[in-house]
Amino acid sequence: MNFDIADSKLADLGRQRIAWADSRMPVMASIRERFAKERPFEGVTFGACMHVTTETANLLRALKAGGANVAICASNPLSTQDDVAASLVRDEGVAVFAIKGEDDETYYRHMDAVIDEGPNLTMDDGCDLVSRLHTGRSDKIADVIAGTEETTTGVIRLRAMEKDGALRYPIVAVNDADTKHMFDNRYGTGQSTLDGVIRATNMLLAGKKVVVAGYGYCGKGVASRARGMGAQVYVTEVDPLRALEAVMDGFRVVPMSEAAREGDLFITVTGDRDVLRREHFEVMKDGAILANSGHFDIEIDLKALAELAHGERRRAVRPFVEEFLLDGERRVMVVAEGRLVNLGAAEGHPADVMDMSFANQALAAEWAMQQASSLQPIVYDVPADIDKEIARLKLDTMGVEIDRLTPEQEAYLSSWTVGT
Repeated sequence: MNFDIADSKLADLGRQRIAWADSRMPVMASIRERFAKERPFEGVTFGACMHVTTETANLLRALKAGGANVAICASNPLSTQDDVAASLVRDEGVAVFAIKGEDDETYYRHMDAVIDEGPNLTMDDGCDLVSRLHTGRSDKIADVIAGTEETTTGVIRLRAMEKDGALRYPIVAVNDADTKHMFDNRYGTGQSTLDGVIRATNMLLAGKKVVVAGYGYCGKGVASRARGMGAQVYVTEVDPLRALEAVMDGFRVVPMSEAAREGDLFITVTGDRDVLRREHFEVMKDGAILANSGHFDIEIDLKALAELAHGERRRAVRPFVEEFLLDGERRVMVVAEGRLVNLGAAEGHPADVMDMSFANQALAAEWAMQQASSLQPIVYDVPADIDKEIARLKLDTMGVEIDRLTPEQEAYLSSWTVGT
């Protein structure tokens, strides 16, 4: 089996941590048990480009239980947990090509290694693997039946490909499932983002002015959690509906040009580029801290920041924290190189919430295999019955019971003849 990891000796620790996450992912455990009996992926090769974490490991274990061959590379150079990678190779027979801190050349070499395995199904987190298959590695695209996409940024890219007529195989937008984005994006991102910032900086959030750029589900989660820890939260937005929602949720909504002068901590979660840029850096207070929780490292214009620091006036001041000295006296700090702070400086989302996200991945992949002959090369939503089944399973594992409609209530909701 081919693989490229940091250190095989870390496998024991990785196995221990994967087991800990597994104990908090009961929905995935039940899916893995069923897959082991039914073997829906017998002989199928999965090519995954995802964060190599304990939670992802339990998704891959379920695919392996279902008969699949699995190869994975990282979807971010900083997100790999090297002990998990080692355990996946030794204990699960997964072909892992991922090393924490790998450079861009290695990142794409690892992606090509996954493609060389000849995937029939792809699992992507950010659309990098799909993009690579459609451009530089189209020699392998004929083998691909379908794919799934984990995150908002990836779905945006895929829908653009579909619109342009460039998409060559069907993709299921796992991110858009209610049991993914309503929980993973909001509660997972909200908690893990602040976890990453706090681990890296040890800053006290109480009393600080925290600027959250973007008020989608991820931004809502970050803003809510920051306020819960005592921060004064500012929100910046370009969408009037989201801005209005933030106002009515009790946050102060301002343009970034104003927020840049006020903020102690800036967190970008927009999915767009250059959210924090030169004109903002020029007015930031001494000691301002910048972090990004969007998928790619383009939300903070690091090139402009380095130019303002004249290149040489930058240094590492803590693990995962770099200081840029501006005007000879103002310090601006960047956490985790402007990459995903929750994975670059911490462990990512808690297993409890990834349980639902990866249940969507597993069941969406199974659905795509079953429906392959009738699918077109477009972006599909996760079927509603899968979404609701995952929610039901999650409630069951939490010991939560809900009501059921009576026959009379069901009849009323499907009728139009009863009125006042």
